[in-house]
Amino acid sequence: MDLQLSGRVAVVTGASKGIGLATVSALLEEGAKVVAVSRKGAPGLDALAGPNLTHAAIDLMDPEGPAAAVERAVEVYGGLDILVNNAGGPPPGVKLPRFSFLAPSDADWRQMFEFNLFAVVRAIRAAIPHLLARGGGSIVNVTTGAVRQPAPMNVDYQAAKAGLLNLSKALSEEYAPQGIRVNTVAPGPVRTAWWTEEGGAADILAGATGADRDSVMDTVAPQMMNLLTGRLVEPGEVADVIALLASPRSASTTGAEFVVDGGFLKAV
Repeated sequence: MDLQLSGRVAVVTGASKGIGLATVSALLEEGAKVVAVSRKGAPGLDALAGPNLTHAAIDLMDPEGPAAAVERAVEVYGGLDILVNNAGGPPPGVKLPRFSFLAPSDADWRQMFEFNLFAVVRAIRAAIPHLLARGGGSIVNVTTGAVRQPAPMNVDYQAAKAGLLNLSKALSEEYAPQGIRVNTVAPGPVRTAWWTEEGGAADILAGATGADRDSVMDTVAPQMMNLLTGRLVEPGEVADVIALLASPRSASTTGAEFVVDGGFLKAV
């Protein structure tokens, strides 16, 4: 299927690995021009180098960072058609999961909301005038399955992403008549650096359960989360949905929430 993305300009945050990197790759394959936003480069981005890819080394925790990312797309490619707010999860230097509501301090809550909600607000605020100038476009916000099925861990993260879902719905109501579609993608547990990096979720859960890190990712975590597929989600599976929502093929889809979670969400 031709997603009709050739020549369209996209900004993807959290682009150096995981879902973000997979999204950059998917958009490039469809002919889009992409500004990949991350604090630093990565081998995966280097492998995708070409005239349609620009890396913007930006820290989204800097209040000026999100707008700088949008302006980079306008500067390099002349405008903006797609904004993918993928960056999220643990803020820089933070390790998750946390297993209790009492674990995060006020400072932890502020940091979590800065990264997972306020940075997105700033990126969207900067993007909207440029999307309107092109006659509309697509915003895709990445949330989490825990928005609909919360658990007694990572409560600050879940709350920030719930705010992002609400924001996305409100934006879709305001801007759909002006041609801007706003949708969300809610992944379940995805085999990304959040899990695989040393000291990441796999190691933390291994310490809590007595299993080794590989067993955590292959069997323990899927069983704990009752994933019907029996495995963690792959980044490319989420990226494919993001690319479809970014596409004009989804012209009548706005205010929607797409779940890619291996059967994690059980609610009707």
